[in-house]
Amino acid sequence: MNQSARPDQGQPPSNAAGETGEETMPSRFRMRGRLTWAIALILLLVAGIAWYGLRLNIERTEDAYVDGNVVQVTSQIGGTVTAFAADNTDHVKAGTLLVTLNPVDQEVRFERAKTELAKATRVARTQYSQVQQLRAEVAQRQNDVLKTRADLARRSKLASSGAVSREEVSHAEDVLKNAEAALAAVTQSLAQRRAMVEGTSLRTHPDVLTAATNLRDAYIARTRTSILSPVDGTIAKRSVQLGQRINPGVALMSVVPLDELWVNANFKESQLEHLRIGQPAELTADVYGRNVIYHGKILGLDAGTGSAFALLPAQNATGNWIKVTQRVPIRIALDPKEVAQKPLRIGLSMRASVNTSDHGGEVIRKNVAPNFVYKTQVYDHELRDADAVVESVIRANEGQTLASEKQ
Repeated sequence: MNQSARPDQGQPPSNAAGETGEETMPSRFRMRGRLTWAIALILLLVAGIAWYGLRLNIERTEDAYVDGNVVQVTSQIGGTVTAFAADNTDHVKAGTLLVTLNPVDQEVRFERAKTELAKATRVARTQYSQVQQLRAEVAQRQNDVLKTRADLARRSKLASSGAVSREEVSHAEDVLKNAEAALAAVTQSLAQRRAMVEGTSLRTHPDVLTAATNLRDAYIARTRTSILSPVDGTIAKRSVQLGQRINPGVALMSVVPLDELWVNANFKESQLEHLRIGQPAELTADVYGRNVIYHGKILGLDAGTGSAFALLPAQNATGNWIKVTQRVPIRIALDPKEVAQKPLRIGLSMRASVNTSDHGGEVIRKNVAPNFVYKTQVYDHELRDADAVVESVIRANEGQTLASEKQ
């Protein structure tokens, strides 16, 4: 009875396996946590090593700025400004009229040159005609000589028989001498006239060529009273004013092609060891922030440091030399499509980073094929149009083609 009344009578013993299972669950979680932390540390270590290795192949500088061509608009002749058609910040196309000079003096000179060419053409025609005329006279004089020679021979035969007096024979001899002298004089005149035109045509006659050259010069000078934009771009640095008397070569304004830009990045001399032409670069501009990235590549390394090309370069002998870290300008090309999407301006500050992992490029470019770096075709038509004017003046004054002109 007493045994049945005990509360713990008949209860099964404690499950040792259950207690062991309750104790192993936290252990498994701890093992998984430690493994996760170990993997994370390994990944971080690998990422750190990779990041450090990447940094070893990256050269950076904040001493960089946008550069580009600043095309000066100058006059090739002197004159007085009567109008200008563009001002600062205006965008112009190549061939757009920018400045007009007073054309009166050049118009007078052009008309005078046209008259001189017309006169030279007609004088040359006269010389060819004179050659033809003298040839005809030579033929006539030759016939006279033959006739007088035949008369002399006939009178000489008759004189032997006494039918003709000796006086008539002497007179016939004098006539023959006069005919021969006249033939010699005309032949000499023909030689002189032929010397003026021999080996030439009307268009290659020296006098015509001289007058034609003067007309071309006058036409081109008249054309240059209208000053055109050499390239597409934005107007900057306009200094020309109405009424200003300008001389050849004076800068009137500048045209900046904003689609032809590059970056000059100044790297320290300690960063130059692994920089090579063609290495890729990433750049950011202060105007857009670090979220806008431009891509480019190195075009070339400058020939010296910035201080070497300064107005007063450092020299030991003069005592103005101080040991400081020098910088060398590196020219980096920009992607034109990216520049078109996010336009830049000359002089804007940039940050540049260059990936130097590829060391196969050149430090100094060699065996460069000759090519134009930058050119304009605005002035190509000047001589062609001048030639057309010269041809029109000659045609108006040449008349019909002379046979002697071809001989």
